[in-house]
Amino acid sequence: MDIFNISLPIAGIEFNALLLLLIGFCVGVLGGFFGVGGGWIVTPALNIFGFHMAYAIGTDLSNIFGQSIGATVKHHKMGNIDWKLGFISIAASVVGLEIGSQVILFLEKAGDVGSIVRWCYLFLMFGLGSLMFYDYLSQNPARQKGKLGLSVDPINSKPKKPKRSISERLHNINLPPMISFPASGIRSVSLWIVLLVFLFTGFLSGFLGVGGGFIRMPALVYLIGVPTVIAVGTDLMSVLFSGAYGCFTYAIKGRVEFIAAFIMLIGASIGAQIGATAVKYIKGYGIRLLFAIMILFAGCSIALEQIYKITEIPAFQSTAGIVLMGTAVIMTFIIITRLFLEVKKEKKNLKLSRN
Repeated sequence: MDIFNISLPIAGIEFNALLLLLIGFCVGVLGGFFGVGGGWIVTPALNIFGFHMAYAIGTDLSNIFGQSIGATVKHHKMGNIDWKLGFISIAASVVGLEIGSQVILFLEKAGDVGSIVRWCYLFLMFGLGSLMFYDYLSQNPARQKGKLGLSVDPINSKPKKPKRSISERLHNINLPPMISFPASGIRSVSLWIVLLVFLFTGFLSGFLGVGGGFIRMPALVYLIGVPTVIAVGTDLMSVLFSGAYGCFTYAIKGRVEFIAAFIMLIGASIGAQIGATAVKYIKGYGIRLLFAIMILFAGCSIALEQIYKITEIPAFQSTAGIVLMGTAVIMTFIIITRLFLEVKKEKKNLKLSRN
């Protein structure tokens, strides 16, 4: 496979072009489906396979910007974007992203930035993955025995109202100015809460080298109360703009390997269309479950890489790469298979209805 190795002059390394294409395609499918830029896969993958962390972050942000264009257009056509909410997010995200990128450059000069970023990844991924997996098990309507939002108390056999969600509690905070988002079905929420969410996710975008999506999509669902499908499309729209700015700010700092980004973008542009289309056929809680599984396995990969950095045992690094890319490939296969089966089923039903 050495015949496919190419020289990357800015990063100062050689890298396999087929691996870049595979990473790009998988990230395109997963990004279009989950509404994220896929940086939580690309940045760790590039770092594990040889990129210095700062170059991995900058190159990933460039890829995020490119692949988000097609996915955003696709979701817009499907009516999955709350443009009002998305545009409000841009200003706060850009401010947070610049702060995050400055912190990375400071840490790069001070010492081992890679180790710090990996620990932050671990905390966020295992925390978010566990939260979303628990939410699926406890709140999935298909798993509830009660009707109309009520569950049955097996002891008293009386209707029991479910606990108020975090988003419902935040909506009750009366901190003017209050704002509504009709496209997301939100009547009233404090503008300050919305801005704070996007400021934080923007910071993560610059600090971790992601579009902010892997934290923003859950934040939209659990903190702001946006329906999952709308959260996916709106998040991609925000990822597009934050990724564009992130690409720009890292490029002028000389941390973007454009050749690698372009090769990944070829695969991502195809995968993004597939992933965005799959959202139409898989329900909201199904998206959350697959998302939770994906980031938990990605967290395991980063944990193995951190162990390698501490022990310097090569087996941990190779295993980390296998776990990360293996999970991405398997999840991509599951999404494409589900899409194929659902489209086939839809065509069959349409044919029967005509007959």
